[in-house]
Amino acid sequence: MPVKLKLGNRSKSRSTFGGTLLRGVLLLALGCAILFACIFGVLYFKYQKVVDDRLASGPLFANSAQIYSGSREIRPGQHLTAGTIARELKSAGYNTNNDLGTFQLSGDSIQIKPGPQSFHSTDGATIATEDGVVTSITAENGASLQGYKLEPQLITALSEDKGRVKRRLVKYDEIPPHMVEAVTSIEDRRFFEHGGVNYLRLIKCGVTDVISGKKRCGGSTLTQQLAKNLFLSPEKSYKRKMIELLITFQLEARFNKQQLFEMYVNEMNLGHRGSFEINGVGEASQAFFGKDFKQLDLAECATLAGMFQRPSYYNPYRSPERVIERRNVVLDSMVETGAITASEANRAKAEPLRLAPPNVDASEAPYFVDLVHDQLVQRIGDQAIGQQSLRIYTSLDPDLQRAASEAVEAGMKNVDELIRKRHKAGDTNITYPQVALVAIDPHTGQILALVGGRNYTTSQLDHAVAERPTGSIFKPFVYATAYNTSLNGTDLDGEGVFTALTKLNNDSQDFGTGGQSYIPGNFEHGEYPGMVPAVQAIAHSLNIATIALAQKVGYENVAALARSAGIVNARGTPSVAIGTYNATPIDMAGAYTVFANNGVHLKPWLLASVRNPNGDIVADYAPEAKQVLDPRTAYLTQSLMENVMTFGTGASARAHGFTAPAAGKTGTSHDVWFAGYSSNLLCVIWVGNDDYTDISRNLTRPLQGADAAAPIWAEFMNRAIKLPQYSDMKPFTAPSGVQKILVDKATYLPADSTCPVDYSIAFLDGTIPQSTCSHMGESQQNFFQKLFGIGGNKPEPQPTQPNPDGNAAPDVAPGQQPPPKKNIFKRIFGGGDKPKTPPPNPDPNAPPQ
Repeated sequence: MPVKLKLGNRSKSRSTFGGTLLRGVLLLALGCAILFACIFGVLYFKYQKVVDDRLASGPLFANSAQIYSGSREIRPGQHLTAGTIARELKSAGYNTNNDLGTFQLSGDSIQIKPGPQSFHSTDGATIATEDGVVTSITAENGASLQGYKLEPQLITALSEDKGRVKRRLVKYDEIPPHMVEAVTSIEDRRFFEHGGVNYLRLIKCGVTDVISGKKRCGGSTLTQQLAKNLFLSPEKSYKRKMIELLITFQLEARFNKQQLFEMYVNEMNLGHRGSFEINGVGEASQAFFGKDFKQLDLAECATLAGMFQRPSYYNPYRSPERVIERRNVVLDSMVETGAITASEANRAKAEPLRLAPPNVDASEAPYFVDLVHDQLVQRIGDQAIGQQSLRIYTSLDPDLQRAASEAVEAGMKNVDELIRKRHKAGDTNITYPQVALVAIDPHTGQILALVGGRNYTTSQLDHAVAERPTGSIFKPFVYATAYNTSLNGTDLDGEGVFTALTKLNNDSQDFGTGGQSYIPGNFEHGEYPGMVPAVQAIAHSLNIATIALAQKVGYENVAALARSAGIVNARGTPSVAIGTYNATPIDMAGAYTVFANNGVHLKPWLLASVRNPNGDIVADYAPEAKQVLDPRTAYLTQSLMENVMTFGTGASARAHGFTAPAAGKTGTSHDVWFAGYSSNLLCVIWVGNDDYTDISRNLTRPLQGADAAAPIWAEFMNRAIKLPQYSDMKPFTAPSGVQKILVDKATYLPADSTCPVDYSIAFLDGTIPQSTCSHMGESQQNFFQKLFGIGGNKPEPQPTQPNPDGNAAPDVAPGQQPPPKKNIFKRIFGGGDKPKTPPPNPDPNAPPQ
């Protein structure tokens, strides 16, 4: 029996199944879509709250306090051109920010007009120059000015957080067009067109990562990178990528493209400098090129843009060839996008890398900036610093800071070499010491330059504020105390009032007190025995003679004077005379102002003023000054220190080429010191070990202040005198009541035409010896002794100062020629040429005084 098949029912069944399957798939897809939408919505609103909270908590970038230098004063006679002044004003922001100030350059003159946001008042001036020298300064009202201060220079920005990040915020409309074009051409060409995500790039990178099994492909737009940097950790995961997209959409919805680009270039890390991370093109421009970002040229813009990808790999100081290669890739990319022409790219490729000097200590004064930060926290609080973009005006002179850093770098190479040469054979443990340099204006107390260590990158410990035994640089306070007794005519143990020629006992003796013995020695055993004049005792830094003088005038009187000059740890014990109590290099710089500033002590300072972004004053700080010494005492002590440099332990500074008028003192204890000054600059050098061990430990011959610290001081002063603002180092001027005369080195009596060798010593009026060197000789010699130059009471032989090479130096002051020997007739009848007094500045190449 035939079977009948009903094919129509099977077809209908298949159709029904297919429709059901399709509906199922569609329903599943719809369900997934709804589920995804729900999840996306939940996550979207979750991360919307994250973004909201982040934006509500304050600005995306913490406000950075800007640190400015001191004001450079222009004076007639300085070696400057109008063009140089114009460049300095432009660097400060004049003609770029008219609210800060403007200038107009006309040939050899420049007209300056500060704006309402200027550090100074709005009074302008015209500075005229001729042949590279300032000839006149005229105020707006036509009055002649003796000086005019320029706008302070921006040094750096304060660290924003404990991560030691530096950033200088920039506005989009201030960014050079080439910087925008360079960044977008190499990082995200469609940035101004897409909605935050480049989907084709993202899918391509996703496939690549899946196939390779590695998460290396980027594919992120600028907005995605910004979302990651501002809100997320650097880990690579698909979950983090999803969150990044959600935050990207939030950012795109809240900000326009210009705002997003501004945030991006302010946020991006571009490597590090010293111990600070460099974030943003504003800070990077200053760190790597030493210029404001608005002044970047095409090649420099391309260089920074190329560093965005891998800032450590493309470090211009470590890998300049690699950076140039990357820069050229960016330039080619800019040609492809039509941002520049091929010829412009070729010209930019031909440019070398013009990097700022890599010495961060020289360019940014990090130890100085750290001190500024510490003082700001003490005075206005840490919160106040971060609440607004404060302008911090300081005392720093950037030119002098550069000179200080270079001098320390060169000088410490010399110290290291001395240590290697003198190191004991067989001992492999060589310790290379640390260093500090503090330079201040002796008449204002402002800290002009400060180096707190050999290298800020390796050690942020600031040795300029570390307390150390002061050694022999303390000794001038003993002699100043003695001069104080002379002002009222006090007789020292029946020997008359104290003068530079007062004899002091340098024989070994016990200065013990309270039943305890204290028998100090001199640096060199058996050095200069017997009675020695005070001028020789300080010149050759004799310990025993100086303690003997302190005993005469009272240990507590010495300590009290030191405390009033800022050496607060000084106590009235015998050892105070030789500097056993601690002080910092900054303290000692302040202490020496009493000698350099007519007896007035100036506490070193570095904060001048704090202003808000509009230039309004938040706080001003006045220097602290106190009269500590009579001007006559200050000058008399200074005269002794001039001779320290002429024929004493400080002569090594002269041997290193510094010939301008100066006074100074060496110091040697566990550490070595040199403190010295000219008429316009005071500088203290300290060299010692971090672990407080003796710097001469394991050396065959001790390291002294004369051969380790004094050369660094001379290195610095030689650089300083070449700067226009310090070129006018003049002779010191004696106050009323003090006279300077020539004294014979053999007899210690006033010199006349018959004296062989003499030098200059200051005396209080009424204390100059009445006899002369020739009168003393004639009273003690008969006719034949005069005739043949024999007999009589010969003066004690005077020691000579060793030269650095170990040979004895001639007993003649620098710049003098030994007098001609007298023939027999001159011996009988007198006469002969008087030695000529050396000029104040015997260096023929030194600037006019």
